[in-house]
Amino acid sequence: MLETIASVNSAVNNVVWGWPALILLAFVGVFMTCRTKFFQVSHFGHWVKETIGAVFRKDVSGHTQDKSISQFQALCTALAATVGTGNIVGVAGAIMVGGPGAVFWMWLIAFFGMMTSYAENVLGIFYRRKNSAGEWSGGAMYYLRDGLGAKKGCKAIGMALAVLFSAFCFLASFGIGNMTQINSISGNMQSVFGVPTWVTGIVIVLLAGLVILGGLKRIASVTEKIVPFMVILYIIGSVAIFCLNISMVGPVFAAIFREAFSMEAAAGGAAGTVMKLAIEQGMKRGVFSNEAGLGSSVMANSSSNVKEPARQGMWGIFEVFADTIIVCTLTAFSVLSSGLVDLDTGVTAAEYAGTALTKANLVSTVFSMHFGFAGAAFVAVSVMLFAFSTCLGWSHYGSKACEFLFGEKITKVYQVIFVLATFGGAVMGENLAWDIADTLNGMMMLPNLVGVLVLSPVVVKVTKNYVDRKLRGQAVEPMLSNFEDIQQEAAAAVKAGEQ
Repeated sequence: MLETIASVNSAVNNVVWGWPALILLAFVGVFMTCRTKFFQVSHFGHWVKETIGAVFRKDVSGHTQDKSISQFQALCTALAATVGTGNIVGVAGAIMVGGPGAVFWMWLIAFFGMMTSYAENVLGIFYRRKNSAGEWSGGAMYYLRDGLGAKKGCKAIGMALAVLFSAFCFLASFGIGNMTQINSISGNMQSVFGVPTWVTGIVIVLLAGLVILGGLKRIASVTEKIVPFMVILYIIGSVAIFCLNISMVGPVFAAIFREAFSMEAAAGGAAGTVMKLAIEQGMKRGVFSNEAGLGSSVMANSSSNVKEPARQGMWGIFEVFADTIIVCTLTAFSVLSSGLVDLDTGVTAAEYAGTALTKANLVSTVFSMHFGFAGAAFVAVSVMLFAFSTCLGWSHYGSKACEFLFGEKITKVYQVIFVLATFGGAVMGENLAWDIADTLNGMMMLPNLVGVLVLSPVVVKVTKNYVDRKLRGQAVEPMLSNFEDIQQEAAAAVKAGEQ
């Protein structure tokens, strides 16, 4: 039965993640970058100041009294879902399949993906609504229904795409947000500490249940504590390897650029296949890691207490920057500087110390080479924290998709099923879990990117409005929401000095 599922999924995956889809993903990133006049570069200092530079401001990090969450909690919930096994296992897999050149394409898709993420967050805040419980509900399904659907003759297609996105997100939450993450935890716990996968599965069910069933407020409260700790912890470990292998900086980066633009690869044949794999794996793993273009993280960002769509958009830029440009790059350097990858051929060693190397254990092997058992244990703990936090973030995404499709009352049933499904992820085969996640990711991406492209004029207008008011000091009325009641309330708050 599993072989049949794997065969069907592989065929679908090849279609969903084929070159047309990857080209569309890259096109949207380039398009939004150009339309916003390279906002991620031209206003670099501003968005850094208004995101990580403002993290200790009360209006950014202070806990809210209503059903919304703070901007910092929204960031942590979104990063919890994006900074996951893709940063460790995914990067290792990209290098093993696509060689060092895959890292360059991962960087490139992240650079342009910053503005895709920005656009998603702007649209998420601009088209969000409050549900009957007083919680913000936003995401691709809402800007597809209320943005694209509001255009002449597009009501039916807008609603159809919104339903499709929600259905794909609902299913994807069990893949990228559940099976792949928990599978990585159980695999690492078994290989490093000898813990049976079923034992890990039971423990995860209990821990996930305590947090997820408590709703968004509890999820945000936990992620704002886990995410900063886990990211800083992993960065410290990776920087330690960077310092130990500082002499490899030149050869590693030379290999990345050489393999990305290899003239031999462009000549065709087997070498051409290598370059194709480098581009494909770099882009796929980059998207899997930072989720720019999937329309997923916007559901967490839309729950923020922020009033300015552009301000939350800047958090989207920071999320991609932190996730891929920083964390994934550190992982890639650790692997490429270890000696396990031949920088001349791009081939990864088949085994080390008698153990076959896989994408699941490559990074832990690198750390154990430098720090012994403590290094392998460090990676196992990092994977556990990354993956568990991703599971928490994606449970919220799935809940919002479920709410859109079936109503608010069904979300609690979904959460119970999601928690129980973590056990299946713990004992499921590695490759099947990752392949299913890839497929569902791509299926979410397509309707979302249609919405971003069609609604790009809204993003441009909101961005220009923000720049004119905040950076140029012009006296213009703020563009804060598509809905008059929310616009008036938000505008009054902005004038009163709230962000």
